[in-house]
Amino acid sequence: MALHLIKLCVGADSIQDLQDWVSERALNAIAAGLEPHSIHTTRMVPKRVEELLSEGSLYWVIKGQVMARQSLRDIRTATGADGIQRCQLILGPEVIETVPQPRRPFQGWRYLQAEDVPEDLGTLGQGMAQMPEDLRRELAALGLL
Repeated sequence: MALHLIKLCVGADSIQDLQDWVSERALNAIAAGLEPHSIHTTRMVPKRVEELLSEGSLYWVIKGQVMARQSLRDIRTATGADGIQRCQLILGPEVIETVPQPRRPFQGWRYLQAEDVPEDLGTLGQGMAQMPEDLRRELAALGLL
């Protein structure tokens, strides 16, 4: 069973903000002749790397709700200019919308078990995917999604 990570998407107010950021990074990578992935740097390195890289994803919390995920491609360590070792989460280029799921604020990242992940929005049919993000968010807050 796959293991996942969950993290607050600081600075993004919507899924569109996240998608724009990821698209910009992918285009820059392609222009430089690199793979079109994004890198998210965090302080702590997960101990369960093998489980995470076995079909794991990084689930993004936007404005208090899990709203999207990106597949985990690799997990690397790097030392910054300040001499501090950090973790680089190498993420796939596709942002996959999920059914909104409320989450309280937390610091850093957390492990997320497969049985606790929200469903991908695309698995619920075309009508759900076409619903405006604000309406999905409100229905989830009311416990109707």
